Amino acid sequence: METPLVIAVLLLGLVVLGLALLLLRRPGGTAALTGQAELVGRLSQLADSQAAAKAQLAERLQAQERALAHTLEERLSDLGRRVGDRLQEQTQQAGQTLGALQERLAVIDAAQKNITELSSQMIGLQDILGNKQARGRFGEILLENLLRDALPAAAFELQAQLGAGRVDCLIRLPYPPGPIAVDAKFPKEAYDALREAKDDAATVLARRAFAADIRRHILAIAEKYIVDGVTAESALMFVPSEAIYAELHANFANLVEESHRRRVWIVSPTTLMATLTTIRAILRDVQMREQAGAIQKEVALLVGDVKRLDERVGKLQRHFEQVTDDFRQVRLSTEGISRHGQRIEAIQLEVPEKADLLGNTN
Repeated sequence: METPLVIAVLLLGLVVLGLALLLLRRPGGTAALTGQAELVGRLSQLADSQAAAKAQLAERLQAQERALAHTLEERLSDLGRRVGDRLQEQTQQAGQTLGALQERLAVIDAAQKNITELSSQMIGLQDILGNKQARGRFGEILLENLLRDALPAAAFELQAQLGAGRVDCLIRLPYPPGPIAVDAKFPKEAYDALREAKDDAATVLARRAFAADIRRHILAIAEKYIVDGVTAESALMFVPSEAIYAELHANFANLVEESHRRRVWIVSPTTLMATLTTIRAILRDVQMREQAGAIQKEVALLVGDVKRLDERVGKLQRHFEQVTDDFRQVRLSTEGISRHGQRIEAIQLEVPEKADLLGNTN
């Protein structure tokens, strides 16, 4: 606001100075000279006032400049402090974020290792299941683990001799029903072909192959492992795959019915465990019945011991009664002795005087 005013004053002074110069160049009289002198005086005053205004303006400008510099310095300092705090906060946040990121990367790395190991294990399992002999051994090992978890070692025999061949497991039950044979079968190729069939024609062929494979296993078990007078009237076909077991009961009910007619019961790992639990209860019941005779014999002996103990207690009671009577007689004797002692103490003897004892008379 003050700078435009100063500029306006300077411009006005210049205009006035120009007018004065013009008047000085014009011819005139004394009045003109007097007017010129006055004009020069006024111009001098105007110049002095302009110089004072300039000095005042310069001082004000310097003061404003110093205030502006101080304000700018304070604001720059505050801005620098805020920027520093913000940078420090951002650094801390970045450090925390990097730490969390490193932890997550470590978790991801561990998960990746687990996935890699699991993939290698899956590849190994696929290799095992792809080989027919290895797959058969896998079913036998799974069957063995289930048996060891559910039954005592004496209740079953692995690779037991049965007739001209061997069965994977023979569960030894008393008659009836007798030993039960368990054979593991794993028709994976036929099941995989059924699952991977692309069209209806391939599905029909795969179903026929799968049904033929299962029926062949059922007939083999019924012929080899159900022996009259040696085993029970039924046997178990262990399928070590819940998926195959579910497929049989869902879409091949005729095969399941045929297995029932031939007394070959198809079981999966889950249903076999339930069956083994029932067998364990049967074995426990048989063991309890076997021990019942021994228990009865021991109870009879215990009853005899109790009778003898009762007789001896009666004799001891009679002895106690005799001792009690003897104590009573002894008590009576001691009481009599006590009475006689009291009577003796009550007797008073008369003692003669001393003179009489010496034989003097008066």
